[in-house]
Amino acid sequence: MNSIMPIAMHELRRMFKSPLAWIILAVVQFLLAIFFLILLSQFMNPAPWFAGHGLTEIVVAGLLQIAGIVLLLITPFITMHLFSEERRTGTITLLFSSPITITELVLGKYFGTVCFLLIILMLIALMPLSLLLGTQLDLGQLGAGLLGLMLLMSSFAAIGLFISTLTSQTSVAAITTFGILFLLWILNLAGGTGSETFRAIFTYLSLLNHYNNLIDGMFNSVDVIYYLIISITFIILSIWRLDGERLHQ
Repeated sequence: MNSIMPIAMHELRRMFKSPLAWIILAVVQFLLAIFFLILLSQFMNPAPWFAGHGLTEIVVAGLLQIAGIVLLLITPFITMHLFSEERRTGTITLLFSSPITITELVLGKYFGTVCFLLIILMLIALMPLSLLLGTQLDLGQLGAGLLGLMLLMSSFAAIGLFISTLTSQTSVAAITTFGILFLLWILNLAGGTGSETFRAIFTYLSLLNHYNNLIDGMFNSVDVIYYLIISITFIILSIWRLDGERLHQ
C-alpha cells in the first residue's frame, strides 16, 4: 500500500499539467461566484417566500445546492481520463506489468482525483466563510453542508473512476458518467409514484435526497453511510474490472 500516495500525487500533478484542470477551476469559481452574489442580493432584498429564513439557509445552502449541480456537470470531465486515456495510449499494459497491485493503482488514482476535488471544495468554502467578516452564520449547517459536498464529490469520483475502466474513449466515459450521475441525482422523482416501499427505495437511492439533508443541517449517519457505500462499491467494481483484465493478458 506504500504506492498509493505516490500514485495519487502523480495523478494530481498530471491533472495540473493539463489546461483542462485550470479551466475547470476557473469556470467553477466564476459560475459559483455569480450565483453567490445573486443569492446574497436576494437575501438583502428578500422576496416574500424567503420570510423567516436566515443568511445560512438562503445564501450558504443555496450556494451548496448549486455547487452540487455544477460538480455533477464537470466531474465527468475530470474522471474521463483516469483509465480511458491509459487504455487508449497503451500505457495500461505497462501498469499491469508493473510491481504495483491493482488495488494500489485504483486507490492512487481515486485519491488523486479526490484531492483535486477537495481543492475545488476549499475554494467554494471561501465564499460562505467570507461572510463571517461581517455577520454570523450557522456553523453547524455550514459544516454539515461542506461535509455533504465532500461526500457527494467522492461518490462522483468513484462512479467516474469505474466508468473510465470500461472504455478507451474518453468522450464515451464522460457521457456515460454524466448519464449515471444524473440518473442517481433525479431518482427521487421516481419515488413520487407507486407504493410506499417503492418510494422509500428510490428516495434512499437518490444522491440529491441525502445531499439535501446535509445542506439543510440535518446530519444523519444514514446519509454519510450511503455515500460511503456508493464510493466503496464503485472502487471495488473498478478493482474487480481491472483485475480481471490483467489476468486475461
